[in-house]
Amino acid sequence: ITNTKARLISSQIEVLPQLEMIWWILDGETPPETSRIFALRRLPTTTGSNRIKLIDNQEAIDFLVTNKPVLSYHYARTPVPAGVSELYRRGGYIHPLHAPSGDVVTRIQPPDHYHHYGVWNPWTHTEFEGKEIDFWNLHKGQATIEVMNIPSVTSGDIFGSLRAIHEHIVKSDSTHSEDRVALNEQWELRVWGTKVQQGAWIVDLSSTLSCATESPLIIKKYRYQGFGFRGIKEWDDETVNLLTSEGHDKSNANATRARWCDISGPTESGTSGITFMTHPTNFNFPEHLRIWPIGSNQGKENVFLNYNPAQDRDWKLRPGVTYTLKYRMIVYDGRMSSDQANKYWNDYAHPPVVTRGTN
Repeated sequence: ITNTKARLISSQIEVLPQLEMIWWILDGETPPETSRIFALRRLPTTTGSNRIKLIDNQEAIDFLVTNKPVLSYHYARTPVPAGVSELYRRGGYIHPLHAPSGDVVTRIQPPDHYHHYGVWNPWTHTEFEGKEIDFWNLHKGQATIEVMNIPSVTSGDIFGSLRAIHEHIVKSDSTHSEDRVALNEQWELRVWGTKVQQGAWIVDLSSTLSCATESPLIIKKYRYQGFGFRGIKEWDDETVNLLTSEGHDKSNANATRARWCDISGPTESGTSGITFMTHPTNFNFPEHLRIWPIGSNQGKENVFLNYNPAQDRDWKLRPGVTYTLKYRMIVYDGRMSSDQANKYWNDYAHPPVVTRGTN
């Protein structure tokens, strides 16, 4: 393992899939450009004692670590409040996202933006077969997103994960009498049993995009779209702390690039937050942020974040090619320092490399 600090991360597990369980002891520090050798040995496992559990409640899949709720992924179309247009119904999103304390840090269907859904990933301005299509502002009736079939799931002591297919559907119009799928998106959502910062949750989201027809889909340059987060109503200009990897805060982070963005604020149990991280392999890395700056939404209930790879340029998705965007969320109680956030981002972006020895 060669890195500034030895730490267990996903690639160490995935290169040795034949081991049911791995025990690791990575004490001390490894100076840069040096190596340390560790021995891996097989340990017995107990059937049915999975640390990470996934429970299907017929509308959503709940992730639990040691029986504590982490998040729910909704695959069914969620009903809307009474009197609200049915156009706002959709699935394929994360809510609630819990801090380790159990407090919720996401929000769906707020009255100011009924199309906001916790953690979700729609595109606002796209071009498909010569027409502009909006998959974000659902009330326009141009398009929607639906989950194809019940997601496949995996659970165990190291991580729990699911895979789901989101169909981006262009609705029928005067030219086409039937709805058409323009874009397929595969979500891989993974919750790790690894602990950092007093038991914070580590959640990885991978979004793989591919054209569903022989026609390309162009994600047009626009200020907001892509990976999105809507915070709880208690978070606003006065209560939230926002900091990016480049040192920007809520007043000036909008339209800047950032490797990570940390957001924290008051919850029922005290203070909780999320550090959002983007991966170096993403298109237009590090992506621009869309942050609601101070004063947005009348200064109330106004914590919103996008990682937007197409804020300053068009992104053309071509048939027969796949495109993957990767993000990590570290969800914690208390506060996250910039030093900690930099360390965790480096672990995510530049993980240790594990090779099989000869002994």
